[in-house]
Amino acid sequence: MKKPAGTVTLSSAEGEALIAQVRQSNVPPADAGMVEQIIRMYFWLVFALQEAKLSVKRLRTLVFGSRAQPHELPESEASATSSEPLSPGASGEAPPPVAEGTPGLAAAAREAGSGQSQGEVAPTPKGGHRTGTGRLGAEAYVGAERVECRHEELAVGQRCPVCGQGTLYELPPGVEIRIDGHALLSAMRYELQKLRCSACGQMFTAPLPREAGEEKFSARARAVLVMCRYYLGLPFYRLQDYQAMQGVPVPDATQWDQIEKVGDCSYVVFAYLETLAAQGELIYQDDTSVRILTLLKENDEMRAQAEALGVSRTKERTGMFTTALVVKVGERTMCLYDCGRAHAGENLAALLAQRQADRDKPVVMSDALSRNEVDEASVMRCHCLAHGRRQFSDIAEVFPVECQVVIDVLKQVFDHDAEARDQQRSPEARLRYHQEASRPLMEALKRWLDRQRDERLVEPNSALGKAMASMQGHWTTLTRFLEVAGAPLENNLVERALKLFIRQRNNSLFYRTEYSASIASVLTSLIATCLHAGVNALEYLVALQEHRSEVFAEPAAWLPWTSTSSRASP
Repeated sequence: MKKPAGTVTLSSAEGEALIAQVRQSNVPPADAGMVEQIIRMYFWLVFALQEAKLSVKRLRTLVFGSRAQPHELPESEASATSSEPLSPGASGEAPPPVAEGTPGLAAAAREAGSGQSQGEVAPTPKGGHRTGTGRLGAEAYVGAERVECRHEELAVGQRCPVCGQGTLYELPPGVEIRIDGHALLSAMRYELQKLRCSACGQMFTAPLPREAGEEKFSARARAVLVMCRYYLGLPFYRLQDYQAMQGVPVPDATQWDQIEKVGDCSYVVFAYLETLAAQGELIYQDDTSVRILTLLKENDEMRAQAEALGVSRTKERTGMFTTALVVKVGERTMCLYDCGRAHAGENLAALLAQRQADRDKPVVMSDALSRNEVDEASVMRCHCLAHGRRQFSDIAEVFPVECQVVIDVLKQVFDHDAEARDQQRSPEARLRYHQEASRPLMEALKRWLDRQRDERLVEPNSALGKAMASMQGHWTTLTRFLEVAGAPLENNLVERALKLFIRQRNNSLFYRTEYSASIASVLTSLIATCLHAGVNALEYLVALQEHRSEVFAEPAAWLPWTSTSSRASP
């Protein structure tokens, strides 16, 4: 394909004139129709790209057609709370506008839909190490086995073998680190001596040492399997192949059997966490998609029944969701997950049903999707300001001047919040600071948005008009941080928590049954809560197994942040 000599830019009138010339020429009608279709496709593409209504994937599909390939589930992205400077094109000018009266643009807008563009890419560091990276000191290897190395020929008080004058005295030991590799699960083979009486035939088998334990799989081995599956996201078959390479085979079905035993020791702690989280002051809420094979089979059966009745689609819900609720109760942070048909709003309502009646309304942070809604009179709803900002950053190249106004204001507000967090201000002090520094900015932005709408300076049906209308429609919930102490600005905390399940989905694709998905929810909830509490999740899961009877007797004593003292007590 030869590259064109220059850039072709057509106005609406020039396009219609060109189409008229083609019709009046001697070109065969079929070819003339093809040329007209190409010209109208040009205007449609220009409009769709300028309005940012097409993702790259959808544009490729519409231009080149769909290809047979497995469907990929989109990974939810955590919203960025910082703002990067946006510039127009290399020439410093905005792309030329396309007249809205151009024929075919209305149909193109309908076909383009409302696909999202790619999120902003963080700038690449210019050089040097990021904080917390670089070579690690010996003190970082807290789990290393310690081996004491001593001189074989020298001792304290001995004459120096070099100068022969002084005597040797001891200094603090030097440290060298050596790192080795092993299988995730190792095995110990015990060969038990057997003796038999030549007269009576009685057999005598040597006993196992105490450290061998009574079961084939130790509590630590089961905990390692749980961490591999629900923290690292390793699917069973992949770990099975790796263990076979190391000569310690662990079939995938055996892995599940051992993980199920850990779940049996853990669900009572999860149930107590739910009761405790229901009393929380601040709740972050979001969900993502999940695949459960038994529910997919139900979907197929429901569609078949609908077709038999002559209905285009079933009225029953066919969606599947993984909901994450990150709850702050005092100084503690708890993560709760749930997989199934219920979406985030229904799971939040089920949690709040356990809330004590005398407690104040919790502050609930989420994005503005309708499936996050509950009985809104029972909560203090906040909406994510980073999601509102993203609607403008996605179309900043098309509407650079207007979008930059919104982006600059929100950048200052997020900077204020970061400053309050760095200074470790109390919720009340943070609220006063936002009211002094951020309220004037937000009020000025509100007046500017209202003027754009009232004076019709922006087309309401354009991408910019819709972004402005969305921000105006949710203004009260977006600015809750100016009225309520402790109200957050964004929903990033729960979106990061969802990445644990997204990691599992990307690697393992699905759960076989609702039961296996519920086990995943329980164990991932405990792992994520341990991470927030600064507790070693592996050691915690080992402790739950070793003290199963105590865990069932008093779950409150075996929460991630109380289990250490429970283990230390006699």
